[in-house]
Amino acid sequence: MKVKILSHTPEPEKVISMAAKLCYSAVGVDQIEDNLTPESIDKFLNMLISIGHESPLEHVSFTFAVEGISRACSHQIVRHRIASYSQQSQRYVKLNQFEYIIPHHINEIDEARELFIETMKKDQEAYDKLVEILFEKHYNKLIKSGKNEKEAKRSAEKQAIEDARYVFPNACETKMVFTMNVRSLYNFLNHRCCERAQWEIRELSIEMLRQLKQVAPILFRNMGPNCVQGPCPEGNMTCGKIVEIREKFKNL
Repeated sequence: MKVKILSHTPEPEKVISMAAKLCYSAVGVDQIEDNLTPESIDKFLNMLISIGHESPLEHVSFTFAVEGISRACSHQIVRHRIASYSQQSQRYVKLNQFEYIIPHHINEIDEARELFIETMKKDQEAYDKLVEILFEKHYNKLIKSGKNEKEAKRSAEKQAIEDARYVFPNACETKMVFTMNVRSLYNFLNHRCCERAQWEIRELSIEMLRQLKQVAPILFRNMGPNCVQGPCPEGNMTCGKIVEIREKFKNL
């Protein structure tokens, strides 16, 4: 898995502080930056977070590039709707040898790992065969309709891989670029850093948080699962490791 912050709003903590300053004082836009010291920025941000006034957080966004995750993981990511997503297309990208993600527990058991890898090989073989069959059908039809050879090949392959991709599993590797504002990131991290989150998206979210702390340490100082800042909301389904979890994210 690779995670990288591609870009973000310049001076993110200052921008949010300026928005907060406009809300809570009589300054105009020409004075909005005046006297914003590191100390006052820290004060503004802590005040906002402590009282739950999170709308100023929406003025700052971060864009991430991610690769080496499964389609199972990406399907969970896009459930966070206040964000923008771009994902590698299986309609337009022919996967001559698709990459796949092996879950840790499967990888630890020789028999399970061998079965998993053999299944992935069969999926690839089925995909290749389907592409071959469908390509021939579409190509012949396009030639008969008057398309030249180059156009027919390009269109036939596109149509073939569009349907052949249905044999690929949730394990299929994918790549994404997505953008979230800070308020959405708080929600994402609260849910996905939790021990009860699926392992792959949990690893992703923890790495995202590690990088976010380097860029905006005040904003993300107390971020992590919900239990970092309060009681565990999971009730009877709690992992029971609240002290350990708080220490982990404190030192992230």
